Amino acid sequence: MPGLSQIVLMLIVWPAVAVAGAGAFTAGQSWDWQLTEPFDMTRDVAVMDIDPDNHDPAEIAALTARGIATICYVSVGTLEDWRDDVDAFPPDVVGRTYGDWPDERFLDIRRLDILVPIMQARIARCAALGFDGVEPDNMDVYDNASGFPLTEDDAVAYIRALADTAHRLGLAIGQKNAPGLTPALISDMDFAITEGCAQDGWCSAMSPYIAAGKPVFAAEYTDRPLDVADVCAQSASLGLSTIIKDRDLTATRRGCPE
Repeated sequence: MPGLSQIVLMLIVWPAVAVAGAGAFTAGQSWDWQLTEPFDMTRDVAVMDIDPDNHDPAEIAALTARGIATICYVSVGTLEDWRDDVDAFPPDVVGRTYGDWPDERFLDIRRLDILVPIMQARIARCAALGFDGVEPDNMDVYDNASGFPLTEDDAVAYIRALADTAHRLGLAIGQKNAPGLTPALISDMDFAITEGCAQDGWCSAMSPYIAAGKPVFAAEYTDRPLDVADVCAQSASLGLSTIIKDRDLTATRRGCPE
């Protein structure tokens, strides 16, 4: 991975560019989302969302060679204690443990001076590996018991800084959940990814993306009550690309419609 000083230099000297990756994502595409083993990289879908730490560069290149658009998973709102750059996070930006995820702790996203350079390095790695887009996970940290007095405005400022980085590197970037941020972020984002929007009743909050010709990649989870027929009917009416997944996001998948 390039050093932080190299990333800063790249972003200073590179002009804003047309987002090459944005053209890889269109409304209605089939997709899959695999973050935990077992994986199935042979799946016939248009878009694959994966964690770069789970795959070697050849696997990522093979997806691209098959014409599959790839999304690079990056947690921007939590510290994950297994990442190689964990020591880059000073203790004062690390907050409470993230609920059912004991190996993750929330980040103080107000600290742009600390977090943006770290995330720039991660996003640059996504670009170097040939990904088309970025999934900035846990951007809704303000809506959790993080240990910090975070607001929606804090999230908007942080995510806009990361969107600028992604776009300068030719990558698309998506809004992850956080439906209340849609009006503020839709002009900065190239797609959206949702979890449980049908199960929790907020899919319509992402309709501005579809209206703008930007895809919404939706996932509903099998560990909660689920009426697949209803979910798929709602998905079709709103124009979402919906999949049914297990909570761990393994290779198990069912798509709408089936």
